[in-house]
Amino acid sequence: MSKRPFDLNAALRGRMVLAESLFADLRRLSADGVGVTRAPYSEKETAAHDLLAQAARSVGLEVEADFAKNTYLVLRGHDRTRPAVIIGSHLDSVVCGGNYDGAAGVIAGLVTVAAMIDSARRPAIDIKVMAIRAEEGTWFGLDHIGSRAALGELPAEELKALRVDSKRPLRQHMLETGCDLELIQSKKRFLEAGSTRAYFELHIEQGPVLEQAKVPVGIVTGIRGSVRAHAARCIGAYTHSGAVPMRMRQDAVMAVMDLVQALRQDWRDIDGAGDDLVLTFGKLYTNSALHQLSKVPGEVTFTIDARSIDRTILDRMAGLISAHAERIAREARVEFNLGGLAFINPARMDPALFNGLLHASRFLDIKTMSMPSGAGHDAADFTNAGVPSAMVFVRNYHGSHNPAEHMEIEDFCLGTQLLAEAVSSVAA
Repeated sequence: MSKRPFDLNAALRGRMVLAESLFADLRRLSADGVGVTRAPYSEKETAAHDLLAQAARSVGLEVEADFAKNTYLVLRGHDRTRPAVIIGSHLDSVVCGGNYDGAAGVIAGLVTVAAMIDSARRPAIDIKVMAIRAEEGTWFGLDHIGSRAALGELPAEELKALRVDSKRPLRQHMLETGCDLELIQSKKRFLEAGSTRAYFELHIEQGPVLEQAKVPVGIVTGIRGSVRAHAARCIGAYTHSGAVPMRMRQDAVMAVMDLVQALRQDWRDIDGAGDDLVLTFGKLYTNSALHQLSKVPGEVTFTIDARSIDRTILDRMAGLISAHAERIAREARVEFNLGGLAFINPARMDPALFNGLLHASRFLDIKTMSMPSGAGHDAADFTNAGVPSAMVFVRNYHGSHNPAEHMEIEDFCLGTQLLAEAVSSVAA
């Protein structure tokens, strides 16, 4: 190619007009009066896919879909026989969410390949921008439905899950969207690990780390896994709050508080040793129909969500949770039912791709920082399926999964420049 690398950056800056237009169109298509709502396998999610497909065709890309109705915006390379590069993210949202969670990654991929066309950079291999369905877990109680279906990893029993708004099963919503349930149920792989050279995902950061550090772009080291108790219970005894001495009670609330305190100290010890761990008790409640001001509480329901980039830390936490629960149950004369601890494996980003992003940031003189992702992403599914993966975070203000979510277009441009430089290097 006669074009030099800075021509791609100039083309990307020129394509920010397209990016801003697409963000505005997405907001208009899915506005809910407060934020945006794009339920998975809904008309609004499909409209978002159609919008991106139309934009892709207008810049000269081909458009494909798989049997789960994920959309692929394809820039053909010189050698169609070699594995392709995928740039992906999702287009669904939570209820009353923000306009950038997920969508920023798809639009970044589209403007990347559009800029490659503008700068006469036809890659050696195919580059596919993947608009993924149904990433958000709040709708069906299932994470990453679209990516797992494409990778042949969606269990057939999950098709029975009901969507929270319609109360109808996933299989029905998929059928209405034109999905091929026979292929999905047979775990047919549309994307084979051997046919995918690399997976890249740009996403807004969903926490305040980049904002507080005054850094516009992050390079993700890995995606935290978790050990979780989804519906734990502590059973004590309901007794009179005035008549029963403290030492004779079987107080479920006090027992759970002891567990919280013990695990919080474990977090302090692990964090103080320089290891990665976050700990959350996302639900903690008594039975309001039975508990009263004058009753010693006899039952508490709670959840535990411990996350780390290191599986050994998760295994350690699982042991600590069980050991503390057993000890406190014995001391407080209560019963803990943790309901079984569920694991999600951490996903380390590919070292070569990570180093490629670091090199590109220095080459482009973009200020970045390395950081783990606390939230789950489709990149984890690709990693666990054997596809080398990498992620770029863009600074986001006011948190995520809410209407106030905010991303500066200049930060988005810098993140996309970093993404494009790394992708063009891998696809050369």
